[in-house]
Amino acid sequence: MRDAVPLAELTTLRVGGPAVLAECTSTESLVATVRALDAAGIPVLLVAGGSNLLIADSGFAGVAVRIATTGVRIGTDSVVAEAGANWDAVVAATVEAGFGGLECLSGIPGSAGATPVQNVGAYGVEVAALLRRVRLLDRASGEIRWAEPAELGFGYRTSVLKHSDAAMVLEVEFALRADGSSAPLGYRELAAALGADEGESRPAALVRAEVLRLRAGKGMVLDSGDHDTWSAGSFFTNPVIPDSRVDEVRAAIATHVGADVAVPTWAVAGGVKFSAGWLIERAGFAKGFPGADAPARLSTKHTLALTNRGAATAADIAALAREVREGVAERFRVHLEPEPVTVGLTL
Repeated sequence: MRDAVPLAELTTLRVGGPAVLAECTSTESLVATVRALDAAGIPVLLVAGGSNLLIADSGFAGVAVRIATTGVRIGTDSVVAEAGANWDAVVAATVEAGFGGLECLSGIPGSAGATPVQNVGAYGVEVAALLRRVRLLDRASGEIRWAEPAELGFGYRTSVLKHSDAAMVLEVEFALRADGSSAPLGYRELAAALGADEGESRPAALVRAEVLRLRAGKGMVLDSGDHDTWSAGSFFTNPVIPDSRVDEVRAAIATHVGADVAVPTWAVAGGVKFSAGWLIERAGFAKGFPGADAPARLSTKHTLALTNRGAATAADIAALAREVREGVAERFRVHLEPEPVTVGLTL
């Protein structure tokens, strides 16, 4: 173990204070380390890709366990990845091996083990639809077992694994398309860019390349030289407004933006999903807000990303998040939920 390691070094936002760090490069050492720390009553912070963490400047009063397991095994119709495997590398490996299915999730930063926790999704595809099973360590009983998707309580960008220390992901298994075709295209922007209709498939390699192009244009592919990518990706989830409140929200939008403005929405079970990015911009928070001198700013490419311009602290990021969230709530009566997990601070 190493003392006083800056956790900023392990997160894509590049903020976070110090902690004792234990790095585990095998599943066996990972399980043994977490079991020993739990038995001793020592607080544990699990860190892998660090793409969905906002850690306080004071750091973490316990041991940060870095999940650095990287194994990937591709079978005849599936892929099994250890929890610490780089997610985009997993996707790339499956496409290069001639398989389809995961290509719409290309370019997403972070680890394979985090994908079911967040029910990661992009361009019309969610992990919940692709996952076959996940290998878990039950931290109370010490049992290791494979769990089926039905046990994970998947929802929009969430699962029973999120905001819970009850279980730790060790491995994930995803179904693949052996013919190399993509999952049916369910996102209009991507389908249009590929000259396809929604519901059609295209070669997985072609779809992956287009997804990476689209994400890069929004500052959503990690690049150490581009501060627009020093972020946690989309900081807020698209809000789902229950049917009972949809008219109220639409009236607020009409009052502040105009009755004839087209509002990007999607019908979902029990309500309507609104575009968080659209609401943020219409609430007065433009790309690059609050300005060039601010250490924490909205991305200059994508208003859903809160970015570190090089010298931001976790407090700076949190203050910007609160300002944006409160502004949207005041104008449109919509509460935005942060997607990253916060450690040692509240928003």
